[in-house]
Amino acid sequence: MLRSFNSKRRQRAMKKVKDGDGHALKPYRFYEIFYRSLFYMNLREVDGELHTYAVHVNYFDENDSVDLYRDGKHHAKATTPAIFPVPGGVIEVAATTYGLKRIHYITEDEQEYVLSPDRRSAEGLRMRFDAKFPKASSIIGKLAIFTLLVSFILGLPQLASLISQFPFIEERWGSFESPIVLPSWLNMTLLIAGTVAAIERTLTLKNHWLIDMETSWWDE
Repeated sequence: MLRSFNSKRRQRAMKKVKDGDGHALKPYRFYEIFYRSLFYMNLREVDGELHTYAVHVNYFDENDSVDLYRDGKHHAKATTPAIFPVPGGVIEVAATTYGLKRIHYITEDEQEYVLSPDRRSAEGLRMRFDAKFPKASSIIGKLAIFTLLVSFILGLPQLASLISQFPFIEERWGSFESPIVLPSWLNMTLLIAGTVAAIERTLTLKNHWLIDMETSWWDE
């Protein structure tokens, strides 16, 4: 049942894919870490040769486009969430406000592999930091989880209280009084900390339906 659902979902997403125009992939520049992601994967095609596929995401693109390159040439284009058919399976790409939450190669037998980030990209730098300082990297990851959970627990009742004060909601269901009321400076601190934690999670391509629930609200 689940596989059938995934198949139908992928078929719908693949209908959005458009052919590329063949332009060359621009090399990654160090100053682009704030708005550009670039990932690679080598795949063996029917001819037996290995070909390099690259997925490029520009977060400032107003159309939410994702570009797929084959051996450095523009091969296909789609909007996120995107699913590109490639040899042996598909490449799935999904983004949030804070970065990518998914960029996986899914084989025909449902095995998943994460694409490799460009070493100069933000994701590539984070991966190299993890390889060089695994203990520090683990602590940072756990702090990000803790921050997001605390932000969610403290912020949800206040958000529910604010929404319940909208006239059409209050008239139908009444208002909700939040048991937690934090000063503005603390709410702002939690917001900033939550944003940093969300970026950390996306740099490591970590996404959990509960931990990252708050970061996904604006993307639904």
